Amino acid sequence: MAKTKITVNNNGSLRVEGEFEIVDKHGNVYGLGGRELVSICRCGMSKNKPFCDGSHKGHFEHEAEAFDLPPKKQ
Repeated sequence: MAKTKITVNNNGSLRVEGEFEIVDKHGNVYGLGGRELVSICRCGMSKNKPFCDGSHKGHFEHEAEAFDLPPKKQ
């Protein structure tokens, strides 16, 4: 299986690319129409949730910079 890559975009969506599937809370698979790249909404304004439709433009700010999480609790 190819590696899946998730990119946190500045002021916008999560870009998911590679081989993946997206399921709802019941485990039902979203039909992606053969896409190997989708953008997932982070702002909550999309009318096409969970997918991004660009509604965030000018209304959502987040400077995406990577950091290390603290150690996992045991």
